[in-house]
Amino acid sequence: MWLPNRRTVLLGALALSGCGFTPVYGPESGARTLLNTIEVDPPRDREGYLLVRHIEERLGRTSSPTYALSIAIELGEERMAITTDNVATRFNLLGKATYALRALDGGKVVTSGVVQSFTGYSTTGSTAATRAAEQDASERLMVILGDQIVARLVAAKLEPAA
Repeated sequence: MWLPNRRTVLLGALALSGCGFTPVYGPESGARTLLNTIEVDPPRDREGYLLVRHIEERLGRTSSPTYALSIAIELGEERMAITTDNVATRFNLLGKATYALRALDGGKVVTSGVVQSFTGYSTTGSTAATRAAEQDASERLMVILGDQIVARLVAAKLEPAA
């Protein structure tokens, strides 16, 4: 099994710095310019609450926002594992989030997009276990969508507020 030595790691770091690579959370990075500057619109339901909570955990909450983030969530289910009796024993929870980041000074949309993903859960247990599995899948899906939104916002390379 090959393990990198110090020289290999150093050469790799030099190569990355030469191609314009900068750490996401380094000084003057895209992530740093977004930290504690975004106010997310209030959630309308449980999934919205979970998504907003996760985004605020990643980017922080602010008392003096520069940007406002609006998110619309669409959810669906897809039957996956179906028995010979036509009973679904596994479902995929499908999620799509459409987001728009607006500058508060003027309301211009700075960046927007759509992210989507899915997660699954089993229905082979009791009714209570199935409901708990469905809620857990919903929580996991909101974390996935939240991470995708944050990654897209960081990649947008917004200019720091003056």
